[in-house]
Amino acid sequence: MTHSRRSFVKTGLKSGAALAAATLARQLSAVAAMASDSENPSALSQFGYGDVELLDGPMRQQFQANHAFYSALDEDSLLKPFRHRAGLTAPGEDMGGWYSWAPLGDIDKPGNNGFAPCHSFGQYLSGLARDYAATGNKATKEKVHRLVSNFAPAISEHFWDDHRFPAYTYDKISIGLLDAHQFAADPQALKALDKALDSVSAHLPPRGLSRAEQYARPHKDESFCWDEPYTLPENFFIAWQRGAGNRYRNMGIRFLADDWYWDPLAAGKNVLPGKHAYSHVNAMSSAMQAYLVLGSEKHLHAAQNGFGFLRDTQSFATGGWGPDENFRAPGSGEIGQSLSKTHSSFETPCGSYAHFKITRYLLRATRDSRYGDSMERVLYNCILGARPIKEDGHGFYYSDYNHDGSKFYHPYKWHCCTGTFAQVTTDYGISAYFRDSNAIYVNLYVPSRVTWAQGTQRISLTQQTNYPHHPTTQIVVSTDKSSAFPIYLRIPAWAGAKTTLAVNGKRALASPTPGQFAHLNRTWKDGDRIEIEFDMPSVLEPVDPQHPDLQALVHGPLALFSVGQIPDKISKQQLLAATQISSGSTDWQTKTAAGNLTLRPFTSINDEHYRLYLNTEA
Repeated sequence: MTHSRRSFVKTGLKSGAALAAATLARQLSAVAAMASDSENPSALSQFGYGDVELLDGPMRQQFQANHAFYSALDEDSLLKPFRHRAGLTAPGEDMGGWYSWAPLGDIDKPGNNGFAPCHSFGQYLSGLARDYAATGNKATKEKVHRLVSNFAPAISEHFWDDHRFPAYTYDKISIGLLDAHQFAADPQALKALDKALDSVSAHLPPRGLSRAEQYARPHKDESFCWDEPYTLPENFFIAWQRGAGNRYRNMGIRFLADDWYWDPLAAGKNVLPGKHAYSHVNAMSSAMQAYLVLGSEKHLHAAQNGFGFLRDTQSFATGGWGPDENFRAPGSGEIGQSLSKTHSSFETPCGSYAHFKITRYLLRATRDSRYGDSMERVLYNCILGARPIKEDGHGFYYSDYNHDGSKFYHPYKWHCCTGTFAQVTTDYGISAYFRDSNAIYVNLYVPSRVTWAQGTQRISLTQQTNYPHHPTTQIVVSTDKSSAFPIYLRIPAWAGAKTTLAVNGKRALASPTPGQFAHLNRTWKDGDRIEIEFDMPSVLEPVDPQHPDLQALVHGPLALFSVGQIPDKISKQQLLAATQISSGSTDWQTKTAAGNLTLRPFTSINDEHYRLYLNTEA
């Protein structure tokens, strides 16, 4: 969701019920043709939230802090705008910021500006349901059930009157109710889901309109053209998979943005430039659901190509993307120019949530370990360094890659990133491991324990590590009796030739291949120990081809930020010579003509100003 003003080329568009019916009929026919030519894909499976336990480390600390914060949210305040619009008694304090209702003219006011009323309710609910599934905390489950029980009678068609973002807000409500049903066993959630869809249906467009098409429709002001109906299919397809009924599958098909997004992407055309960054990456998960549910190879290719364009033409060294929430034209030099023009470099919790989702989907579908490489860049260089939400609702929104960068809170309370922050930290565990019918895949090297059934046995892998600050990880197998199964371990594409993999102290593979999963297939005994030592090279990455001398230092998956006295220029050799001040330290140093330069990863930066890209010379 964006609060910046943009102008688009207006294009003609027919609308109304007749167009919606014709669109759905055409898309259903196309889906029938696809389904007859392809089978449902065989993808890697996700573990359940309760199958993976985060152990002591920064990911667990961030997860626990968010669980405590969202568990303490006032339920009456969360429900107040819904109840008020439904004509019910509405106790509780206004949350203000984006969350509460306010006159349309207040959009630019920093207090109670009412930009997107209740937009994040479903995400808070979703995060709490996932938190319960991960922790088994009874109080969290009870809070989820209370929120659903009290939300159901407050669902009203009047809620959507003068709402700028019916598709965006309904989409978040739907995943909250779906997760309450799936992960917290809420008995009312699917009925509330039906009621919510009934309430919003008349306010949804006929199909997954682009923003240019929304501008061509009648609208009260420009902000009413920023809705995101093209993201809806993912959760419609999930609703169908979780038993909500066939109309959700049909709605998913209806809102697939084939004509202006998926068809050109599937054909290899880069249509990202000029589009809102977060929502169009988030929409890639809809293409993946179309692949998983409908067997549509076209949508798989569209998601693969779209993510490839994102990674190769839009990304910073951190893995983040979308300065000022916009994708830029390759070859324009605008990404490099943004370093001196904006402090809004990457929409961090929202962008990280979308990035984690699409890389999970693509890794599961393709078993290509490089999607895990991309995920870990965003983990260590973006979301894990986000500042915690304040009690009053001020939250971390943008990572700042400006030449004079700092960590700052967004001026608006309860913005979109306070919703996705609730979800992404809960998803850390399910992003770390995957499985198929007989094998387990280790994707992230994080302190954690995964447990699963192998026949009649319970098996677990326990991982202890200080990766990536120390280039090793150790994984211990626990099993009741010896058991044969493969373990696949992601070897990052950046890994050097000296990377080693050992079992019980003996080298297991002569030379693990970077950019692939290493394959260990053996009979495992209780207490078997896998050790990986990564050869982590340091490299320089330019911000874009038009600014080849603006370089960031990247060590393994870590982008390093300069702090303190930063020279106007530094030689590439000096920057590449940076080393940790001690083993496992998060502080790095290198010598320059002006003295020692200190560099740190994003997770270790607090109030100090910093710089990611330095002016380098040969």
